[in-house]
Amino acid sequence: MVFNTGSALLDAIVLAIVSKDEEGTYGYKITQEVRTVIELSESTLYPVLRRLQKDECLEVYDKEHAGRNRRYYKITEKGCAMLKMYYTEWHSYSKKVTYLFEEGRIHG
Repeated sequence: MVFNTGSALLDAIVLAIVSKDEEGTYGYKITQEVRTVIELSESTLYPVLRRLQKDECLEVYDKEHAGRNRRYYKITEKGCAMLKMYYTEWHSYSKKVTYLFEEGRIHG
């Protein structure tokens, strides 16, 4: 991707993915879903998850899977509020950028 992905956009993407499942989801699955939108390594994702947890946007719990514990991330009320704010901001921002691109179209 040509455009840089700032931390706010990455937070918004992660919160959107985690919010899709009421029970929460685990790190590897989050990484795979994020990669459908942007390039991302697991070493980039886990600091984002820790930051969102520290900011009380995500809660964490462990669940047994195939004889091992798997760490799950679940969105909190605060995380839902942040996601709504990100959605509103993104909608406004993307409309403006799209308008600028379409206005500047080369007609030929």
